[in-house]
Amino acid sequence: MTHKEILEALIGLLAALFTALLSTTIVATALPTIIGDLKGSQTAYAWVITSALLANAASTPIWGKLADLFNKKVLVQSAIVIFVVGSILAGFAHNVPVLLAARVVQGIGMGGLTALVVAIIGSIVSPRDRGRYSGYMGAVMAVSMSGGPILGGVIVDSPLGWRWSFFVCVPLAVIALFALQRTLHIETDRKDDVSIDWFGALLLTAGVSILLIWVSFAGKAGYYDWFSTQSATYVGAGLALLAATVWVESKVKAPIIPLKIVTERTTGLAIIASIAVGVGLFGATTFLGQYFQTSRGFSPTTAGLLSIPLVAGMLVASVASGQLITRFGQWKPFIVTGSILLVIGFGLLGTIDHTTNLWTVGAMTAVVGLGTGMLMQNLVLAVQNTVGVHYIGTASSSVAFFRTFGGAVGVSVLGSILATRVADISSAGFAKLGIDTSAAGSGANLDLNALPGPVQEIVRAAYGDATGRIFFVAALVALVTLIAVVAIPNRPLRRTIDIAPEEEPTEDRDLVTASA
Repeated sequence: MTHKEILEALIGLLAALFTALLSTTIVATALPTIIGDLKGSQTAYAWVITSALLANAASTPIWGKLADLFNKKVLVQSAIVIFVVGSILAGFAHNVPVLLAARVVQGIGMGGLTALVVAIIGSIVSPRDRGRYSGYMGAVMAVSMSGGPILGGVIVDSPLGWRWSFFVCVPLAVIALFALQRTLHIETDRKDDVSIDWFGALLLTAGVSILLIWVSFAGKAGYYDWFSTQSATYVGAGLALLAATVWVESKVKAPIIPLKIVTERTTGLAIIASIAVGVGLFGATTFLGQYFQTSRGFSPTTAGLLSIPLVAGMLVASVASGQLITRFGQWKPFIVTGSILLVIGFGLLGTIDHTTNLWTVGAMTAVVGLGTGMLMQNLVLAVQNTVGVHYIGTASSSVAFFRTFGGAVGVSVLGSILATRVADISSAGFAKLGIDTSAAGSGANLDLNALPGPVQEIVRAAYGDATGRIFFVAALVALVTLIAVVAIPNRPLRRTIDIAPEEEPTEDRDLVTASA
């Protein structure tokens, strides 16, 4: 395809990706208001994000596998329709359980868009030239992440109310649907005797879900301790299901996550790095909006504006690194530098409290944005460079799956740490005022305006002081990313769409030969 034809195809693809990402960032800003209106708790706050990420992660390998088997255009359009249905359901939600169910539907659609957009780009552009187009994708991500919080804040502060933070994505998704119909023209490589490993997908989803439920409620008052019989039961069941998943994936004909691909050195290390990136990016940054609103008392609109340094860093780093990679063919220096910046940025944010200067917070978040922009798409690029075009969907979706899984774990674990820390700090504050420490439970309700003035002040300070703890944890996790990317082999980017048969793993060569 010519550069012009590729750009025309990208219009619809990036429009669809923009819609999905926008829905996430709009909701992130509106969440304090949504949870307060629906009388939800800090746990519910985390699970509104976690449910969508979990559905996204669980469905991504399936979408990726389907992308290697069926018409990618029809699949990406189907993902858009599913996303629209979930958005409408979320907009009409009248309580937290209904909202969580709607977010699961949204997450399934988002999983399709995440996996398919990357897979389609990998099918029409060679790795050597893919950097520039990945830069365009990074720019779309940055614009959606910067515009989403602001748009979400404006919607929440307007007479429309928070429900339109879901409804506004519907017309955008429909536009993307028709744009794809006009601009995306890609051949379908039909295969006979197609099979999908639904059992493996079920085991994987069940194992991940049980572990996420465990980390969401462990250590909280009224539930169970981190070290208890209940915790042992959850962990044991989750690990057993994941072990069963590995066994099934090693036996079935068409595994959802082929072990030969994910255990290849570059892919395996990129997956480890992506898990840590997901924990840091989705987990830690999800609570930035809550910090600005709940602790510092800003409106949703202002909170959205305060997130611009993070997104500006992502925009600059993703576009610049993509262009430079295409020009010089060197990708590893950028992911190593990005990892270092991520560690530094989260480490600095680990020092904030409810009185930290906002300019200082902005500078710290900009560093995190620069690191993230250099990492996310370039890790996928490194993996795509090691597999043939017949497995581009599976390989890309595997990295996206583990990144999103890391995000879901990050939101749950860091949300649990935040809630526990807030309760401890609030209890100490209440004790100084001579208030019964059982009142600290009020801090679990995010409708702070319903609390008495002195109590509200204590809870807001507690949220601000506790937020630094979760960024410090994110910095420790980012160290794992740094170690993993340093160990990734610095393999030159190929200039061809497909990989030479002799360069593929043995199992892959056999499959390609058989299909031929």
